[in-house]
Amino acid sequence: MTHYPTADHARLAAEGMYRPELESDACGVGLVAATDGKPSRRVVEAAIEALRAVWHRGAVDADGKTGDGAGIHVDLPVRFFDDAIAASGHKVRPNRLAVGMVFLPRTDLGAQEECRTIVEAEIIDAGFTIYGWRQVPVDVSVIGDKAQRTRPEIEQIMIAGPLPDEQSLAEFEKQLYLVRRRIEKKVVAAQIHDFYICSLSCRSIIYKGLFLAESLADFYPDLTSKLFESRVAIFHQRYSTNTFPQWWLAQPFRCLAHNGEINTIRGNKNWMKSHEIKMASLAFGEHSEDIKPVIPAGASDTAALDAVFETLCRAGRDAPTAKLILVPEAWGGGGDVPDAHKAMYSYLASVMEPWDGPAALAMTDGRWAVAGMDRNALRPLRYTLTADNLLVVGSESGMVLLPEASIRKKGRLGPGQMIAVDLDEGTLYEDRAIKDRIADAADYASRVKGFRTMADLPKGGKASLPQWDRAELLRRQVAAGLTMEDMELILSPMVEDAKEAIGSMGDDTPLAVVSDKPRHVAQFFRQ
Repeated sequence: MTHYPTADHARLAAEGMYRPELESDACGVGLVAATDGKPSRRVVEAAIEALRAVWHRGAVDADGKTGDGAGIHVDLPVRFFDDAIAASGHKVRPNRLAVGMVFLPRTDLGAQEECRTIVEAEIIDAGFTIYGWRQVPVDVSVIGDKAQRTRPEIEQIMIAGPLPDEQSLAEFEKQLYLVRRRIEKKVVAAQIHDFYICSLSCRSIIYKGLFLAESLADFYPDLTSKLFESRVAIFHQRYSTNTFPQWWLAQPFRCLAHNGEINTIRGNKNWMKSHEIKMASLAFGEHSEDIKPVIPAGASDTAALDAVFETLCRAGRDAPTAKLILVPEAWGGGGDVPDAHKAMYSYLASVMEPWDGPAALAMTDGRWAVAGMDRNALRPLRYTLTADNLLVVGSESGMVLLPEASIRKKGRLGPGQMIAVDLDEGTLYEDRAIKDRIADAADYASRVKGFRTMADLPKGGKASLPQWDRAELLRRQVAAGLTMEDMELILSPMVEDAKEAIGSMGDDTPLAVVSDKPRHVAQFFRQ
């Protein structure tokens, strides 16, 4: 769940009872990818169909139309936006195109205009040209009253970046990441609420909101355009367990969608505060302060995971490697993990601590499409590969109706496993193949040769027991607050039986069955 909170969200996180880091989900997640790397309309339509198939994984409000949130993450459809730019009266330039999908405060027009000013100023300061703003067509009849009351103003800003021979897509994407982080900081400083950038990218765009899964394409008619083609589509149906459904909380986020929760989140956040100092300066140089903190205050578990995953990708790691850094398999206990993989994991473990789920993840950095599990594998991911180069991965089988004759392979991802597609090369990598590729990319064995583990530390001798007389022992027991009850009922069983004592609290409440007073029916069923 990724959101860089407004001043109000930050205040709630710092002072209020609401604890967003305790949020958890049980959602429907998956991706559709063209394994030959060719964009097509079929990928988008299959993802929309798959999203409809997991509608039951999300809750529905009493109004019958407000859901917990759903969305889709696709390649940026350049031809679609070229037409939109031309329709707005601008000449389409040969420069690289980028589009920002922005949620603005709908009811506060002053704040809305201030947000546009901040966004435009940062984009221009970065040296890019703005074609203009586009109001995203939406059909509000398909959302419920609660979703309508909190609905943001949804607009897209279209940007002309550098020429293709001046800057690579990866470098342009990195610049846009820095621009977005600066925008978010300035909006928070201005204490503007309900502002959120779903995506600001030259590679992809995200459409999401607080509606039912089946209403995604109805709410956003853009998604029905024949020009809306993609090589990959990540979809997500949110199921909010102990959370407040909100527009920005709908997934996918900037790089990933997630089913489950991160149970090590507090430790991961604390460690990231120390990692970000070196990581930011090495990867972003003079702009390192723009991305700090990598994990914003009040970010929930998926928000934090997505923020770190995105930072790793923009710093130069590819999506499969970022996945192995953050969510590795269980490799330390032997098993059939090759030595080359163990060396790789040992090195990556020195970069960052693992984020433990349960977690089922669908991820993309623009070039790679990746689906993977954490080492617990308590959230399902099943995949289907067709003869005509379509990969469907998701929480359930049969999400997309495919002719049985066209199915080449079916399976499920196990603990720590992943499946990946290099969209630029048009190559599919199954679990062992992609890990071999990453392990062979560097000589990890020599890098970890000098590492020392706990097993390498010298063993200490046995500590000599203190020799206290009876008076000194009694003095120390009194100082520690020990009573005769502690000695007889707690410590004695530990010494005599090498296990904790078993006991129970007394209960002198009269039994309901013998009471002459009226008692609640539930009180008759006590053990």
